[in-house]
Amino acid sequence: MRVYLVIMDDTDEARKALRFASRRAMVSGDSVHILALVPKQNFNAFGSVQATIEQEARDRTEVMASSAAGNLFSESGKMPTISVKIGEGQTVIKEYLAEHPEIGALVLGAASEGNPGPLITHFAAHSGNLTCPLYIVPGGFTNEEIDRLAA
Repeated sequence: MRVYLVIMDDTDEARKALRFASRRAMVSGDSVHILALVPKQNFNAFGSVQATIEQEARDRTEVMASSAAGNLFSESGKMPTISVKIGEGQTVIKEYLAEHPEIGALVLGAASEGNPGPLITHFAAHSGNLTCPLYIVPGGFTNEEIDRLAA
């Protein structure tokens, strides 16, 4: 069974990547892992203030990922695995792939205009070192186009 890894944030690109992965998983009987990234805070505050700020960012990310997972469950009847990690995106994704050899594809969504995004730029340039295929969902695709492509 293939596992599709989707990197989740609050962007339209991430929602499109999740839609593609969930549709592919439904058709093929596979599953989805959602990896939600919490960026490391760029400032230092007093200990308890810093911890509170980081926890609030993590809580917001967990709510966003849980909402996306709930939507996926209501459509497919299968609950995805959810992981929330704090850190720099490229590093966290590489570590997650190394820890989860069952991942069969990394699914990212490209921005609809301009630069496709830092994760796509990085992983496309280093795709020869990935442990799985990289799927890139074009940002300009409509839901109908994604559904047709994933079928």
